[in-house]
Amino acid sequence: MLSGRAARLRLPLGCLLAMTSAIAVAAVTVAVPASADSVRNAQQWVLNAVNAPAAWPVSQGRGVLVAVIDSGVQPNVSDLAGSVMTGPDYSGVSTKPTDPSWGMHGTWMASLIAGHGHNGGDGISGVAPQARVLSIRVLPDKKDPAYAQYRRESASRGQRALARAIRYAVAHRAGVISMSLGYGASSRAVRSALQVALEHQVVVIASSGNSGNSSSDRGRAHAPYSFPADYPGVLGVAAVDQAGNPASFSSANLSVQVAAPGVQVPAQGADGQYWLVSGTSPACALTSGVAALIKSEYPHLSPALVIRAITSSAQHSPPGGYDDRVGFGTVDAAAALTAAAYLAGHRHASHGLRPASHFGGGPAAIPPPPVRTRGPGQLVLFCLLAAGCLAMAMTAASRLFRARARGAAIPAGLAGPPEPAAVWPGGVTPGGGSPGGDSPGGARRNGVTPDRVTPDRVTPDRVTPDRVTPDRAGLSDAGPDGATSDRPCLNGVIPDQATADQATTDGISTDENRRDSNGRSGATPNSGAPPGRHAASRDWRAAIWPRNRAPGGERAEPGQPPPGPGDGQ
Repeated sequence: MLSGRAARLRLPLGCLLAMTSAIAVAAVTVAVPASADSVRNAQQWVLNAVNAPAAWPVSQGRGVLVAVIDSGVQPNVSDLAGSVMTGPDYSGVSTKPTDPSWGMHGTWMASLIAGHGHNGGDGISGVAPQARVLSIRVLPDKKDPAYAQYRRESASRGQRALARAIRYAVAHRAGVISMSLGYGASSRAVRSALQVALEHQVVVIASSGNSGNSSSDRGRAHAPYSFPADYPGVLGVAAVDQAGNPASFSSANLSVQVAAPGVQVPAQGADGQYWLVSGTSPACALTSGVAALIKSEYPHLSPALVIRAITSSAQHSPPGGYDDRVGFGTVDAAAALTAAAYLAGHRHASHGLRPASHFGGGPAAIPPPPVRTRGPGQLVLFCLLAAGCLAMAMTAASRLFRARARGAAIPAGLAGPPEPAAVWPGGVTPGGGSPGGDSPGGARRNGVTPDRVTPDRVTPDRVTPDRVTPDRAGLSDAGPDGATSDRPCLNGVIPDQATADQATTDGISTDENRRDSNGRSGATPNSGAPPGRHAASRDWRAAIWPRNRAPGGERAEPGQPPPGPGDGQ
């Protein structure tokens, strides 16, 4: 990222420098005439600050592809000729690469990473001059004609474009990703893409932001966090000036891990001219060049160890070893290569005793287990046995439930042996005789006394209704012998015809099959009348005549049989 400050630098022979900016980053550049030789001399303090010349005898970044996710890189500028691969444009705007403002910021960053100069020593030299650059455009510069259109788009769209760019870089085998840009909020899409990059051993570096001296942040303890610098696994970089002091614009927050030069750093722009740029953006680009040196020499070193090599070897560490202004200190390319060599050596080193000599012969000396382990065959057998037992239990339970259900459905009157016919109180049968032909005092019938059987034992569904209804029979007061009864009928049914013993255990009505003690049929006196439907409700119960009263209304004395059907009235 570039700060919003402007300054003027005068160099002896002069080349034109102008001021521009990129999204979320502002450039500090000055228009000053200077020659290419003067640019290399002006850049020397930057190279010395990161100790790049001492690292070049070991590595110059050969074979490493650095993805510059920015506003695009012009591949034809003199200090980058032959080192740039052009990737897709995810910015969402239609500015042509031939526009003078296209890719200004991205070209600055690429020249600081992999610039190789020209004419044998003129121009900008990057930290990793033999590395190659993969240009992926995700945003326009502020001078871009379509910048206003880009500003109207949602931040989530820009974050999705950044995630696509990261995935593209991983798919094209980039070893380092450099992002001199920042957003004020995190994104799940970007986090997911960064996870993919780390899984593919890609080192990711980002600038920490330029909010150090903004008026809105002066009262805060820390500057706002900047993403992607604050994502886990990403190396966040702050900016220092030529004296090594923290730049006033550099954000101070816990995403800062190291610092690099970021004040008036010479770089080549998309127009081929040389610019002095300030911000955390050039600091990020210089640190990405150091990571390229390490990946070139130790290509299999993980991103975490590369970052550890850079942070652990930083120079000019602050008091206490860390602060949120410069992190662990300023980047040192030569020391970082040395630390990487140490980490790579320990990663492959094999020290200590062999297992065979330390553990009594190794695995071959371990005796077999005393009990043979269970194989898959036994496991299958046990599973089948368990399934069989479960099936048997379920079958038994279902049969039990069905048996209980059938038992609950049997009517109460049919649950046991056949019940005897109901007996009138006092031992008088509905036909006028005593039960079983015995004494009228209530003799036993079929071995069952009358008081053992009640009308309630008969289920309404099993009771055969009277064959004659009161309406059609015309009998309202007639008794069984044709005499007039002094008792009203119950539900229109003559009492001696509505006894509970009309229901039998075999379902045959006693009205049609039972004969009384005198041999007469059990039909009603009006059996000659046409049959009718039972008018009573389903919960009908047999009517019981009052105790000691004959069906005809007379009172029966003990020991005296009630009037029979043959007695005249």
